[in-house]
Amino acid sequence: MPKFSLPEDAPSGLTSPVTAKVLKYASKGHVAVFKLTNGRIGNKWRIGAGLRKPVPTLLLEHRGRKSGREFTTPLLYLKDGDRFVIVASQGGMPKNPQWYHNLIANPDTRIHVKGQRGLQVCARVATPEERAALWPRLVDLYADFAKYQAWTDREIPVIILTPR
Repeated sequence: MPKFSLPEDAPSGLTSPVTAKVLKYASKGHVAVFKLTNGRIGNKWRIGAGLRKPVPTLLLEHRGRKSGREFTTPLLYLKDGDRFVIVASQGGMPKNPQWYHNLIANPDTRIHVKGQRGLQVCARVATPEERAALWPRLVDLYADFAKYQAWTDREIPVIILTPR
């Protein structure tokens, strides 16, 4: 039984421990292949809405706010000038992803995009005005973001990564 109540149209397995494990190991595989090929493989998301319209992916490094350990998470992104915009959707789950909380605690970090390793960035949550302007572009980039927002009661955070 899920710990959280979900909207009626959300998939019933969204908060399942099995779903979390599958996502964890799929992410580890994605990171390994991306790093091994310097982003030649793994730089496009081709699942869900990405099947018809592949979406660029990056690797986000972040330090655990409690453990101090380094983590790397693959994420979809929107390029906005020299900035990278990411979304803390976690597939519409009820809570924000751990990487989001880690970035709030430690905003200076690095990302990897196709052909570029260790790009130094500073993360911040988009202002309400920025989010309002970016959200339609993000949904155009990956239509499932709209579905994820409908599945959760939280406002899905939009994070801006600015090169340092």
